[in-house]
Amino acid sequence: MAFVPLNAQHLVPDAIKEEAGIALSHYPELADTPITFKIVKKIKQSTMRAQPKFNSLIKGRQKRAYVILISEHIKISNQVFLTQDVPKDIMIGWLGHELGHVMDYRERSTLNLIWFGLKYYFSGAYIKEAERAADTFAVAHGMHEYILKTKRFILENADIEEKYKARIRRYYLSPEEIMAIVKKREASGPSS
Repeated sequence: MAFVPLNAQHLVPDAIKEEAGIALSHYPELADTPITFKIVKKIKQSTMRAQPKFNSLIKGRQKRAYVILISEHIKISNQVFLTQDVPKDIMIGWLGHELGHVMDYRERSTLNLIWFGLKYYFSGAYIKEAERAADTFAVAHGMHEYILKTKRFILENADIEEKYKARIRRYYLSPEEIMAIVKKREASGPSS
């Protein structure tokens, strides 16, 4: 698979270059953060996952690099669809959510990230806290329309497995919660 550098720090598969560029444009703080977007065969219980690159954990926060793993396909009922065929705005929303995780991770120490990983693996309550934080970062970075489209794509699609929908409802912000955050931010003005 060919990688296309969006800039010196961001490597993206050609198939999602435009979507990744739009998502990254909402996060100017990540312009100098090394991030590789990588399409893989399968990710357990997920469509995408952001994580620090293991070998960069010892380098410290400022030099840490990240990878966003993207499942090659999404299973809808008994059909399999290529992730790259997902509508553009939906892909941008998914990528924006994952970049929200990167925003969260970049301020954590190495020990805190290791502790985070353990808690995420073993605690449903912590999964909920982490996923809602990523959604909140995305909304705060002006991605609420994309995040809402992604949520609706999943929750309103009759062909998507109920197990996956239940996970989204359980751990992530609902469309109503996203709109409440947007309204609160609009009411408090542009400086917040």
